[in-house]
Amino acid sequence: MTQPATIRRVRGRRPTLLDLYCCQGGAAKGYDDAGFDVTGVDKDPQPRYPFRFVQADAIAFVLEHGPEFDFIHASPPCQHDTDCQRLRGNTHPDLIAPTRTALEATERPWVMENVGGAVPKLFAPVMLCGQMFRLANYRHRFFETGGGFTLVQPDHPAHLVPQAKMGRPVPPGHYGQFVGNFSGVGLARRVLGVPWMSRDGIRECIPPAYAQHIGTAARAQLLLVLGVAA
Repeated sequence: MTQPATIRRVRGRRPTLLDLYCCQGGAAKGYDDAGFDVTGVDKDPQPRYPFRFVQADAIAFVLEHGPEFDFIHASPPCQHDTDCQRLRGNTHPDLIAPTRTALEATERPWVMENVGGAVPKLFAPVMLCGQMFRLANYRHRFFETGGGFTLVQPDHPAHLVPQAKMGRPVPPGHYGQFVGNFSGVGLARRVLGVPWMSRDGIRECIPPAYAQHIGTAARAQLLLVLGVAA
């Protein structure tokens, strides 16, 4: 059984976080805000990533270097489980199970994120929504936890504001969906809190508020359970 892992702290050093499949760094910004020193890994170049970045295969990297980090976040590509990709007949690798196996091998605390279509493959995931963080958006993301880390499911406020149709400009009094070839990059940057991102990064990103919530919970839990300085 995997046990909670100690944050290896020295005075003046922030706990370290490995951000796998990092893309343009929405999660990274939230973890930085929560007090982590973030390193991102992605197989593709990510010139917009705002923190330390390594171009590498995520699973190979975590198997080799995962135990060196205090906490690990993974966002395996979600295209395999999105409705629009299935409608187009596109095929993408399903990396959820291999990523979980690699994360468990590190014996570090971790969280793995994906979209609603992947929920049947996730173990007891917690759902986060923009309404939980007063964002003008309904971006649902699901988070499986492991390595001794657990996350409480927050209350889910009702969806009372209508959404603009996918791909259409966002009219007054509506929320944008910000997926696919969406309209309104500037608005999406403001709403989601990702001013450095391109459209490609925005359509798949985790809003930083979500990761800040997770990171804050991780640090508090490690402090409570293990008595370490977090």
